[in-house]
Amino acid sequence: MTNSTSRIQAVIFDMDGVLIDAKDWHYQALNDALGQLGYLPITPEEHETTYDGLPTLAKLKALATIGRVPDDLAVYQTINGLKQELTITATKRLCRPYAPHLNVMQTLKAQGRRIAVASNSVRSSVDEMMMLSGLAPYLEFTLSNQDVPRAKPFPDLYLEALRLLALPASACLVVEDNPKGIAAAQAAGLSVLVVASVHEVTDENIQQAIRQLETFLSDAGQQVTPQSTVFYANQLAHKTPAHL
Repeated sequence: MTNSTSRIQAVIFDMDGVLIDAKDWHYQALNDALGQLGYLPITPEEHETTYDGLPTLAKLKALATIGRVPDDLAVYQTINGLKQELTITATKRLCRPYAPHLNVMQTLKAQGRRIAVASNSVRSSVDEMMMLSGLAPYLEFTLSNQDVPRAKPFPDLYLEALRLLALPASACLVVEDNPKGIAAAQAAGLSVLVVASVHEVTDENIQQAIRQLETFLSDAGQQVTPQSTVFYANQLAHKTPAHL
């Protein structure tokens, strides 16, 4: 169980780019779906600056505004359906347990901290990736973009996670990699550990972020609850969290 003085009772993870190195799988699957149906692909530059972190339907609606696909629900559903099939195929081929992440989960569980996933991916992708990665048994619940009215960058996923945990934002830490996800967590009043890749999601980084956040909240006292702070994994040893 967590120590009685522990303030951080739960850690909520994003999935793609945090627990699963699947961002390229999603990108390639959507481009393959667009190409098979006769539409232009999303360039790497477009993906990086505009589309990364958005749900597929949001990407398609954005493409429609610039004339790259028809603004038609049936077209969206056709492209999205093919994209999800291609994503699941890639997931089954590529998704495997990753020892550092299993270690993260085991330590959090041993400490009595609760663990959840809040992802902008669809339910089928979340379930498949969590199962194949071996992480599913450690999770209290998972949330997909189909479980809330609005996906990230809106705060709905993280607000729903807080509701299910029945915890205040000040008792939780979010792990995110994408500006849209970071914005969603901050809009929900949550503190965020920002990682550059799945390789920064380590036992050492998670535990250091928890220690620094608990120290910060303890020093701040009861006057700043809920609190939204941000840590960067590559600066944990010497960075004070920014109060945003």
